[in-house]
This record gives sequence, structure tokens and C-alpha cells, in this order.
Amino acid sequence: MIKENQTEFSDFILLGYSEFPVLQVLLFVVFLFIYVGIILGNGLTIYVTLTDAALDSPMYFLLRKLSFLEICYTTVTLPKMLVNFLAENKTISFVGCAVQMYFFFVLASTECFLLTAMAYDRYVAICHPLHYKLIMNKELCLRLVTGLLTVSMSVHVGQVYLLFTLPFCGSREINYFFCDLPPVLKLACADIFLNEVYMFVATIVILILPFFLIIASYVKIISTILRMPSVEGRKKVFATCSSHLIMVSFFYGSATIVYVSPRSKETMGINKWFALFYSIFVPMLNPIVYTLRNKEVKISMKKLFNRKS
Repeated sequence: MIKENQTEFSDFILLGYSEFPVLQVLLFVVFLFIYVGIILGNGLTIYVTLTDAALDSPMYFLLRKLSFLEICYTTVTLPKMLVNFLAENKTISFVGCAVQMYFFFVLASTECFLLTAMAYDRYVAICHPLHYKLIMNKELCLRLVTGLLTVSMSVHVGQVYLLFTLPFCGSREINYFFCDLPPVLKLACADIFLNEVYMFVATIVILILPFFLIIASYVKIISTILRMPSVEGRKKVFATCSSHLIMVSFFYGSATIVYVSPRSKETMGINKWFALFYSIFVPMLNPIVYTLRNKEVKISMKKLFNRKS
């Protein structure tokens, strides 16, 4: 029966937000500004933390990598989304869909691990300050970033391969703004049990486990802060990790809803909006949160703009 019902096609249709036909041009303008803002904001963070010697520390090394990741991360999905706002033909090729999904997953997974590494950095700095320079050296940071990227690339090769070797039949419409696993998996007309098991394991390894490691780090951090005798000292120390805590809450909160919530027609529609939040709005907020809540970055930016003027 599966063979008889199977329809051969070489592309998918990304519906995106086509349910709002009157707003397509407006949405194009809004998201174009957001994309430019993501590139400029994160690019400025990279430049400032790279050129100011006062910011030559593991914390800002990891922040640079996060900012670069945010630019790459949104570039995988946003340009195609912008084109689809204005184009009548909203198709994406079969291969293009697989490539987009793979790079999106690799970069998103690396961000999960990188946020965990940043939490560990704050844990060492606050709970073991005397050993900070010994533990969090540049060599370790470089190995961390390289290792995290390698793990992400390895995990998702199998996941994407398993999905795109399935037969697809019937509708080729993806009710999403990019090729994400749950909506594409929905179009398959074969047994997807193995895919769902793989997705479940990958979600635990990439999303849930790092999240619990971050929570464990902050439990230790908060307990150390509460033991400090000075109120001003507590505020100062907590300020060094509050930006990271905010971004973790935004990213993990929305991503967990998308990949852990039960699958249904209703949740798929809601998940499309949460996916928009963690894949586009979080990268947009990243430079704003780290700039507004970080005294050292603000000072560096003031020095930069004073030199330019």
C-alpha cells in the first residue's frame, strides 16, 4: 500500500506564514531589519571583544563564538524565509531541505553545548576563582568549541540520513518557515519509529542533558553567592552571569516546547511560533542582553565609538 500511494517529487513547499497574505511585504521588511540587526549586533560584539585587550578572557572568547554562531544560525533559515515572503514559488529542493536541516541542527546543537560551556566558565570563575586561569585557559576553550562542533556534526548526520531515506507521499507542504524535523517527518509515509527514537535520544543528549548541567552549575553558583558577606559583592558577582542566565532561559524555554511537547495539529501551529523565537529572536536579543547588562562590554563599546568620533 505504501508503494502504491507514494508520490515522487523533488521538492517541498515551505508555507511559512502564508496564512497572512496581506502582511507578506510587511513581514519581509520586519524580518529583513531583524536579520540586518542580528548581523550588525553580533558582528559588533565579535569586533569589540576581539579588539579590546581588557576583554581577552575565556568568557569573552566563548561569547565571540556564540555571536558568530548566531549569525551562521540565522543565515541558514532567514534568507530563504525572506525570499518566500515575496515569491509565489515557495519551494525548496529535496537536497536543499536536507542541507538546511542538517546545518540548522548542527549549529543549534553547538549553541546548546556552548551555553553549557559558558555556564561552566561562570561556575569556575565564581566557585573556584583561584584556579580559574589554570582551568579555563585558551587551549581548553578551543578544544571545547572544536569538540562541541564535532559532536554536533556527527550526531545529526545519522538523523538527517534516516529522515531523507524515507519515502514521502501525498502532500509536500511543510507548515513551517524552514525544514525542521517534526513537520518534515509528518510527511513521510513509512514506519517512523526509528526516527522518533533517534530524535528522542538526540533531544536528551543535546537539549535536556546540557540544560540539567547548566542548572547544576547555577545551583553551585547561587549557593556560593549567597554565602558572600557583602550585599554589593553578591550583586556584582551575580551581574557577571545574569546575561547568560537570561539567554539560557529564552533559548531552552522555547526549544524545549518545540522538541519535547506532544505532537498534534494544534501544537504544530504553536511550535512554529516558538521556533521563530529561539531561532530568530534569541539571536537578535543576544547582543542587546550582553551589551546592556555587561559593564565591561558597555565600556569597550563607548571607547570604540569615542575613537570613531
